[in-house]
Amino acid sequence: MPGIGRRSARRLAFFLARSPADEITALAASIADLTTQLHACERCGNLTGEAECSVCRDSRRDSSTLCVVEQPENVAAVEATGAFTGRYHVLGGAISPLRSVGPEDLRIDPLLKRVAAEKVGEVILATNPTVEGEATALYISRRLAGSGATVTRPATGLPVGGELDYIDRSTLARAFEGRRRLDG
Repeated sequence: MPGIGRRSARRLAFFLARSPADEITALAASIADLTTQLHACERCGNLTGEAECSVCRDSRRDSSTLCVVEQPENVAAVEATGAFTGRYHVLGGAISPLRSVGPEDLRIDPLLKRVAAEKVGEVILATNPTVEGEATALYISRRLAGSGATVTRPATGLPVGGELDYIDRSTLARAFEGRRRLDG
């Protein structure tokens, strides 16, 4: 499983071996239920147990701003910041010719239709800062040209508390490209 190395897996196995049988059975049933209980939100593609996810159902969310991410776990990461109050669109991956993933394999056409139908004013392309993520963002921005929506990308650069000596060249270069004016 992602994020679980050999030592963690061993600890989990020993923990489960000491656990009561009914707890292990309940855990196994919960895991088995994931495939039938969770599915993609009809509107945005986020994981949900209902027709639409809680974000899409929330009328307090800003429907004029759409944050485009690659996977449902990216929605959780952005939500954890508390800094975004708009809605989401989950692509289901990124364009990757080496993995035979093209634009037609992603939820890009539903995104384009959604931007037009919901009169979205800003589309934030929050794909991962990888080669595939950048290619996907560029492709989508070109497809959105002429839609009337402003297309933006989250700033990238220096981490809070980081020291310049320890920042890689690419990150430092992006920080300088994305610099902003300080008024004071």
